[in-house]
Amino acid sequence: MSARTPVLVVSQVDDPTADSVIDELNRRRIPVVRLDPGDFPERVAVRAQLGPDGLRGDIRTTTRVADLERIRSVYWRRPRPYAAPVGLSEQDARWCREEARYGLGGVLATLRGAHYVNHPWRNRDAEYKPAQLAAASNCGFDVPSTLLTNDPRSARAFVRRHQSVVYKPLRSTDYQDSEGRALTVWVEEVEPTSMGSGVSHTVHLFQKRVHAVADLRVTVVGQEVFTVRIEGSPGLDWRRHYGELSYRSIDTPGHLAHRVRTYMESFGLVFGAFDFGVDRDGRAWFYECNPNGQFAWFPEPITQRIVSAIADRLQYAGEHLDP
Repeated sequence: MSARTPVLVVSQVDDPTADSVIDELNRRRIPVVRLDPGDFPERVAVRAQLGPDGLRGDIRTTTRVADLERIRSVYWRRPRPYAAPVGLSEQDARWCREEARYGLGGVLATLRGAHYVNHPWRNRDAEYKPAQLAAASNCGFDVPSTLLTNDPRSARAFVRRHQSVVYKPLRSTDYQDSEGRALTVWVEEVEPTSMGSGVSHTVHLFQKRVHAVADLRVTVVGQEVFTVRIEGSPGLDWRRHYGELSYRSIDTPGHLAHRVRTYMESFGLVFGAFDFGVDRDGRAWFYECNPNGQFAWFPEPITQRIVSAIADRLQYAGEHLDP
């Protein structure tokens, strides 16, 4: 493959995980074009023409040009939502955003011969928590008892039955306080008395709590599986305590490696970040698989192994990497 065919990185500017992979590709002298669909149409332009041989044309940012026929791989990370020019009415802006999503988004998802990590439509399909949990059960993982409901009575009954229950958001959706500061909805333990009328406003996910003594983050890149044991969290949601945790690379148990690969195949994923809780008996309970999970917060030796594996996929377009 020509060294001049670029890797297209689709992500926002503030993305340390994408930055680390781009740095590695730059070290290997692999050309990179980075764009954020949220910059369209102000700082991104597309010219795509469909002919007998498929889509031809290019995508331009303020600093780069990518030939649609010469993109070797696409690293689809965390782009911002599609935007509209300022000054439009809400109805016109909404129309422009949707046209951009299905127009530019359709072009970015239809690059002939490009290797995607992951394809955006595979990411979309794999983001739904109910689908994740059902697939995990089918793959043989241990999955905590779970209730999805907007019925307060069912929620209260579930909590009473299992006694120790947590609430988990179904998606990491942007949420801000009255002053515009970003807020995070964490995993929290709930009581029957907290199951008020607010439950009826939308679907909630309640799950029997796993009393974990450690957590596992299992990152999969193609056929490579990297498992990190996480210990030392003083609270229920270890993501709130990054600086207080210990991280240790461990060998992935054979049965776990087999199941995560089966799960990945079921969704057509190349990359996935799995979270498990390990109970006192050493049993690993499936929490979720983020098809676009972060890893740049790991200590550098752990991060670099994952970065190298992703860079290999992008550099070689997935060829000759899997048995």
